[in-house]
Amino acid sequence: MVELTVERTIAAPADEVYAWLIDPANLTRAPLALTARWTSGNGEAGSVREALALGLWAREKIVAADPPHHYEYLILTSVPAIDHRGGTITLTAGDDGTTAVRWTSDYTHPARGGGKPMAAITSRLLPRSFAAVLAACAHDLEGR
Repeated sequence: MVELTVERTIAAPADEVYAWLIDPANLTRAPLALTARWTSGNGEAGSVREALALGLWAREKIVAADPPHHYEYLILTSVPAIDHRGGTITLTAGDDGTTAVRWTSDYTHPARGGGKPMAAITSRLLPRSFAAVLAACAHDLEGR
């Protein structure tokens, strides 16, 4: 199993950070990401989004949403196949107007999805992608 955690503190209020992160269009700020959009809903629990990147297509469902504190998502289907145990983005507001963000995701790739060799690749690529999205969020929101 791959267990990923990426953290960053962003100098912006939690409600702005949450709104930025829940917007699937901002997932395209990751390297290799091409498109991302809602296919149903707009960020509340039950919403579904799709994302396409070089080498990956995924449909995810928002399974819990508590703005501006956290949301949880689950990859429903993907190519290559991923057995996703869930992802969570947690936001903690600081007294100084900053927001600490913690992004976690746990998954495996079954044999039909590349198995351990694919996990070795994605366990290096996905943290970089998560970090790039958080860096873009900081770039867009800090100093407004």
